[in-house]
Amino acid sequence: MQIRSTSESDRETFLRTLLSAFGQFPTPPAEGEGAWWSAYEMDRNLLATTDEDRPVGTAGAYTFELTLPGAVSVPVPGVTAVGVLPTHRRQGVLTALMRHQLHQLRAEGEFLSVLLASEAVIYRRFGYGPATYTQRLSVPRHRAAFATAAAPGTVELLERAGNDELLHDLYDRYRRTQPGALSRPGHWWRSGAGRPPVSRAKRHIALHRDADGTPDGYASYSVAVTDPVAYARTLTVDEVIATNDEAHDALARHCLEHDLVTTVVFANLPPEHPLRWQLADFRAAEVAADHDGLWVRLLDVPRALAARRYLADGELVLDVDDPFLRENQRYLLTVTNGTAECEPTDREPDLSLNISDLGSAYLGGVAPSTLVRAGRIRAHRPEAVGRADALFAAERRPHCVHWF
Repeated sequence: MQIRSTSESDRETFLRTLLSAFGQFPTPPAEGEGAWWSAYEMDRNLLATTDEDRPVGTAGAYTFELTLPGAVSVPVPGVTAVGVLPTHRRQGVLTALMRHQLHQLRAEGEFLSVLLASEAVIYRRFGYGPATYTQRLSVPRHRAAFATAAAPGTVELLERAGNDELLHDLYDRYRRTQPGALSRPGHWWRSGAGRPPVSRAKRHIALHRDADGTPDGYASYSVAVTDPVAYARTLTVDEVIATNDEAHDALARHCLEHDLVTTVVFANLPPEHPLRWQLADFRAAEVAADHDGLWVRLLDVPRALAARRYLADGELVLDVDDPFLRENQRYLLTVTNGTAECEPTDREPDLSLNISDLGSAYLGGVAPSTLVRAGRIRAHRPEAVGRADALFAAERRPHCVHWF
């Protein structure tokens, strides 16, 4: 078996191999919509072939920026399009592709890698850990009264078509302060790659302006009939992007106060979102789904830990095991005034952990103490657990709404 980088001339072969791995066929995009594969960066993709040059596996990467705690934006590859033909599964193709890709990303100077996992059991063995989480909230329209007063501002209704630049700019303002958020490159919007509202699928856009008339948020949603006999209609919100809490509040009200709707579903909210606390009926907002989002993999531990900002100061010695890359190293993390230095050390460890669990804690989405209680992290000193919790906390829960 051989693994090689692809070029633009390989696009059709790459796509056909990927779709065959998932039992699918290429489907032309609907009229007016863009193809989801149009954003592929063929110079960052890999193709596994047999000795007879028959393609059997794929892996790719997008070029993004990831927002870390402390509103720090860093470059990061978004791993995607990972698949192996059914005829060649359980023969080491996936493992070879993942190892090749990680070494290649390191050689290119990357210190982090992220992905969205199709199956939770696959990617831990390659060093990825779930790092952001999302909830799907469902609210019956007749129980959606707010207990709090509305903030100043206005909401206007737009169509999705023709508003790429406006949505791109608002999303970019939002993602630069939200830990766990990824950038959405301009060519994604222009080509309609991805899911709504990036795709050109028909959506209503509720645009919020603050008291001065400046746009500061939007909600993308659609309304569908779910039971024509009972006149049941569900309004589904793809995402609410807001640069402040007042804009989010106003956009949520707009959706929840929509006429001729029986249920409002918010498809992608961070855990512990304050929406249910704003409602007069606390039980009205029910969690319809709760699942992982972005998975994080550290490729260079010292660079990654020094890149983010911290809410507390202190020292922590981490013994990090990376069995997939056959590495084990002990690091001293020193944080002063919220800025970190990280370097190898021979000091006795405070915590011993797998690289995937360090990825889970990295953005502040799960406390190290939770992973200690789960048996995933070993604490050598009890007091180190509280120190780790304080160091790895983030100013807000990490969240990623961008699909890739």
